Amino acid sequence: MALDKPYKDVPGTTIFDADQARKGYWLNQFCMSLMKAENRERFKADQRAYLDEWPMTEEQKQAVMAVDLNRCIQLGGNIYFLSKLGATHGKSFQQMAGSMTGMTEQEYRDLMIQGGRSVEGNRRIGEDGDAQAQHQPQGAAGKKARG
Repeated sequence: MALDKPYKDVPGTTIFDADQARKGYWLNQFCMSLMKAENRERFKADQRAYLDEWPMTEEQKQAVMAVDLNRCIQLGGNIYFLSKLGATHGKSFQQMAGSMTGMTEQEYRDLMIQGGRSVEGNRRIGEDGDAQAQHQPQGAAGKKARG
């Protein structure tokens, strides 16, 4: 019997619980392999060949190659493991977080210095806060991507 998960109604949030851990096991193991320099070099030389050594889903592999961190999280990735992927591509954690919100690194830094997003309107899906799906992605990077 599945557990009640009231946290599924938090906008823009995927909780890394036991179900997510099972779903993303091989994705996260792949990310951990990037701690070794020789594995990072092999991955950068031929991403597809390296990913095919791991029993991940095709959707997970596509998300990794696209460096779509939000999709990787939806597919069971844990941000602390995914940070290895970002570092392999020369990205800081701050740059990664900015990319996940559609913000530039500077916009994300400024948001965090100002205390982050307000909880008002962001406690439940359907409220009209700035973290709600209809307002994503934000920032100049997101606007540029939308055209």
